[in-house]
Amino acid sequence: MSKREILPTISKPEDLKGLDEEEIESLCQEIRQRIIETTSENGGHVGPNLGVVELSVALHLAFETPKDSFVWDVSHQGYVHKLLTGRNDERFEKIRQSGGLSGFLSRDESPHDAFGAGHAGTALSAALGMCMARDIKGGEDHVVAIAGDAAFTCGITLEALNNIACSTKKFILILNDNEWSIAKNVGAFSKYFNELITNPVYSRIHKDAGNLLSKIPGGETLIKFISKAKRDTKELLAPSSIFEKLGIRYVGPIDGHDVKRMVSFLEFAKTSDEPIVLHLLTKKGKGFPVALEEPEKWHGSGPFDIKTGAAPSSKPGSPPKYQDVFGECLAKMARKNEKIVGITAAMPSGTGLDFLQKEIPDRFFDVGIAEEHAVLMAAGMATRNMIPVCAIYSTFLQRAFDQLIHDVCLQNLPVTFCLDRAGLSPNDGPTHHGVFDFSYLRLIPNAIVMQPKDEDELQDMMSTGIESGQPAFVRYPRGAGRGIERKETPTPLPIGEAEVLREGSDCSIWALGDFVRVAEELADKLSAKHGISCSVTNARFVKPLDKALLLSHARSHGSIITLEDNVLAGGFGSAVLEHLQEEGIALPVRRFGWPDRFIEHGSSVSGLREAHQLGDEQIFAQIEKFLKLESDFEAPLIA
Repeated sequence: MSKREILPTISKPEDLKGLDEEEIESLCQEIRQRIIETTSENGGHVGPNLGVVELSVALHLAFETPKDSFVWDVSHQGYVHKLLTGRNDERFEKIRQSGGLSGFLSRDESPHDAFGAGHAGTALSAALGMCMARDIKGGEDHVVAIAGDAAFTCGITLEALNNIACSTKKFILILNDNEWSIAKNVGAFSKYFNELITNPVYSRIHKDAGNLLSKIPGGETLIKFISKAKRDTKELLAPSSIFEKLGIRYVGPIDGHDVKRMVSFLEFAKTSDEPIVLHLLTKKGKGFPVALEEPEKWHGSGPFDIKTGAAPSSKPGSPPKYQDVFGECLAKMARKNEKIVGITAAMPSGTGLDFLQKEIPDRFFDVGIAEEHAVLMAAGMATRNMIPVCAIYSTFLQRAFDQLIHDVCLQNLPVTFCLDRAGLSPNDGPTHHGVFDFSYLRLIPNAIVMQPKDEDELQDMMSTGIESGQPAFVRYPRGAGRGIERKETPTPLPIGEAEVLREGSDCSIWALGDFVRVAEELADKLSAKHGISCSVTNARFVKPLDKALLLSHARSHGSIITLEDNVLAGGFGSAVLEHLQEEGIALPVRRFGWPDRFIEHGSSVSGLREAHQLGDEQIFAQIEKFLKLESDFEAPLIA
């Protein structure tokens, strides 16, 4: 085994070409150690990256980026690719933190990142578009799409498969099969891929081809002959793969941790005169025993102890996470109401639906990474007098926008949507921030849109949505609640009725979610420093807006301030302005929310808020200017 460190010598992919087998093996071990050490400090997608170490090395040995293009589905498994493409520096030390690398691929970060992504199912369509553009221009470069088996539960992946063979003859697909998305994969495709792996005819013919490749000179020529024989004879021995039915040559299964074998097959794929898929078998979390034992837990992790895998202990009495409050409450409601069902898109533990899964498994449904299908399926269930509750992250519900409008809200069906990760998901960045849902939900007729100020109000809003008999949306942030005592039995809220927390006369502050706390603190400071009397209202409902209370405050206060964890464009503050305009009321209104740009990743919510002038002190200083009060704090105004 080589004793010198290899990874520090790799500043670009070309540096891999001169390494021997022993050095490649050492490099893979060093990469795993680097990823484990870094993620133990910062958190990150541990399992997915440990599973693609050899695959990433093999890809860079067989191809030449950025001339050739790799399109990684989701792209959270791109850490190894980053280390091999000139980013093994202090930026990697701070990956997913302020000033560090993104946890996903980004075209702005490196020319080696051909396509950025953060949602599953995008790789095949994007890669096909690149291939078609290359063909039009007469290029000879290669485009490789790398997609996990979970991506094949996405409708968009199947749409791409339907178009590949009739659109290009030069397309390479790597099926990275580890049997997991975040949770264990579900559905017919998961079973089908297992059949491909275990079918003795596929395995025997492929094994023979692999042995010839590795032992006989001129193996690439021989595998062409063997591959043709497979296509010509396989129908007599076993059903052809679904890929071959769609005009894509299937080769597999292949050991996804054997670099030499993979390079041989990748070199062969480069010569293919038709689209080709290489079916690789990998282990999610390979090289880190605790990650191998619990793949779901280690898909994405916070900081941890390398020796034990344990996360830092929570302080005794720490508030529960919103997702757990949701999960416990839904399971309790479902025990009392047999019509309630829970639906998730491959996120049982991430959304809290694992509580229902454990207690009432026959009313828990995981559809895989298929948000459009989840929403439309819920609509169908609602027509048969069921009460579906869809738990989907805010950023992922964007994928089902048409189904929300056309299938749920148009028919006014009683589906309740619980949107976790509303607001910022700081370490993950722009693909995961849930800052658009007010804007894309508020415009839909029949929708009820709510945000709780604390975990007890979350339960009340769940009850409100379920009992409303119409489409309802409850959005709440990632992480812990406020530690508020929860009622034993949730109480439905009067729909569209805001909550006045304190009465004032000079200025009215309307806020949602965690900004309710900020609003109360702002009112205290304005009173103490300037003698300003502020009303504070927990808006609760973005739609329907409490128009009567808003008009009352507009007539009895000199100004209105709104605070929301959503983009300003089309958000809650916009709703306030629109209603005042409709009523012909000219009143100074100051809105606080996220600006018209994609918010970068960062170390914390508070840090990102401060970076965008939404820290508590910054908001206070801007309010002082808005109210024409003196201030010794300078901060630019946000339109």
